[in-house]
Amino acid sequence: MKLEVQNLRKSFGDKEILHGISFQVSGGAALGLLGRNGAGKTTTIRILMDVFKGDEGQILLDGERFEPLHHQIGYLPEERGLYPKKTVSEQLIYLGMLRGLTKKDAKEATKKWLERLGVQEYENRKLETLSKGNQQKVQLAQTLLCDPEIIILDEPFSGLDPVNAQVLKDVIKEQIDVGKLVIFSSHQMSYVEEFCQEIVIMNQGKIVLSGNLNEIQREYGKDRLVLSTSKESILDFAKRLEETYMDLLEVEKIGKDHIIIRTKMVGAKEEILQRLLEQGVDLDYFGLYIPSLNDIFVEKAGDAK
Repeated sequence: MKLEVQNLRKSFGDKEILHGISFQVSGGAALGLLGRNGAGKTTTIRILMDVFKGDEGQILLDGERFEPLHHQIGYLPEERGLYPKKTVSEQLIYLGMLRGLTKKDAKEATKKWLERLGVQEYENRKLETLSKGNQQKVQLAQTLLCDPEIIILDEPFSGLDPVNAQVLKDVIKEQIDVGKLVIFSSHQMSYVEEFCQEIVIMNQGKIVLSGNLNEIQREYGKDRLVLSTSKESILDFAKRLEETYMDLLEVEKIGKDHIIIRTKMVGAKEEILQRLLEQGVDLDYFGLYIPSLNDIFVEKAGDAK
C-alpha cells in the first residue's frame, strides 16, 4: 500500500498555505511529517482526512485516486476530541458504530484495545476522571478501534510520562510491523527518530527537506567529526585545534564535553587523526558526526517566522 501526495496546493482567501507539496509513504513504514507551528502540517492532514479539499494537486493510494470515505483511517488529533462526561466504553462503542462496526464488534474492539493499553479498569468511568496519560490511551484506543489501514498521529506523546509513553510506542510499532501506513507528526524529535524511516520537513507551506532519515543524517554528517578529551577544557581544546590545524578544519560547535569540526578537504579526517596521535593528544573520542534530527530540523526550519 502506497499513499502519494502530488503537488498539493491550498489557499484560504488570498493567502496560500500549501505551495505545491509532494511526498509519499508506504505500508509497513512510518513517515515523520515535521514543521513548526504554521508550517502547513495540519492543513495537509485535514486534506488527507477530507475535512476540506485541496485547490490543486491530487492524492493517490496505490495509483488510484484516494477516497478517504472508502477506507478506514485512524486519526489521533493534537486537540483531543472525546467526550469528558461520557464513560470510556460508552463513547468508544458509539464511535466504533459511527465508523461502521456492528454494536457487537464495537464492544469487542473496545474491550480488546482497553486491555491492550492497560486501561480496562476504567471502562465504566467518565473520561474526565482519568489522568491525562490514561485519557491519551483511551484516545489511542479510539484511533485503532476499527483496525484502520492508515493511521495519522498528531503529537501522540504530548504530556505522557515515560511509562505511558512506552505503552504507546509498543502499540504503534506493532501497527507498523503488521503493514499499516503511519503518518507521524510531532515536535518531539526523539520519537520521530525512533519510528520513522522517512521524513518530510515543512517550512511556511513548502517542503524544505524529505527522504530517508538515515541517508539524510549521513549526508549532513559526511564532512564533520566529533572529538572529545578529558585532559583539558573543551574550550581550550577547541582553540588549540583551530590554531594548530586551521588548514584542515574549522570548529563548528562546542558542546559540554565534545566539539564538532567540519573538515576542509578530502582526506582531512585521516590526516587530522594521524597528526593528533603523533603529537600525543589524549583523545577520549574521535569519530564521524551523525547529526540528530533535532539539529537537522533547526537548520532547515529554524528561520520560520
